[in-house]
Amino acid sequence: MAEPLVREIAGPVGPLEVLVDAPKSAPRAAVVFAHPLPTQGGTMHTKVVFQAAKAFAEIGCVVLRFNFRGVGRSAGAWDNGRGELDDYRAAVDYMAGQYPGLEIWAAGFSFGSYIALTVGATDARVCALVGVAPPVDRYDYGPAIAAAKPTFIIHGERDELIPLRTVREFYAKLEEPKELVEIDRANHLFEGQAGEVGDVIRDLLMDFSCAKP
Repeated sequence: MAEPLVREIAGPVGPLEVLVDAPKSAPRAAVVFAHPLPTQGGTMHTKVVFQAAKAFAEIGCVVLRFNFRGVGRSAGAWDNGRGELDDYRAAVDYMAGQYPGLEIWAAGFSFGSYIALTVGATDARVCALVGVAPPVDRYDYGPAIAAAKPTFIIHGERDELIPLRTVREFYAKLEEPKELVEIDRANHLFEGQAGEVGDVIRDLLMDFSCAKP
């Protein structure tokens, strides 16, 4: 995997700080990855976000991870999810412009999964959804269910914030193709097990294509 490229892209209220992780060869898909809740310290450098981006790049994807407004060097301030949806849309716009013709996958961790799956569900350019530790009992994931796009969910067996039971209930409502992987003993932040999230992404998506789910 090539070293991440530090960049800024245009956001709705000013520049968004981003990192682009590129594969060693020509990319086969473009991934936009959203980080956890900013008010709880989430950034694009959160361990799970880093490990996920690394894994996506290793299986041939070019990955854009970015800081939501008000985080790091990104302009603006926390907007209770509304503006963060717009930030994610700007990131998708950027990747679509930079990599025309590539499949676009929307992905995120915790709060970031809500943002990614909501935007990805309603953007025709996005063909696959990837949610890590989705807080399905705290936000409306209805658009992801209605979209009927290939959806991949990764969750910790011992998530203390989002019970695995609620994620299983959400998963049951999704249409095929779909996959749910439960990581043994993992809590919400996958403390000590962030690398396992990357391993799951490699195993799940190594040969995946929206054209051949």
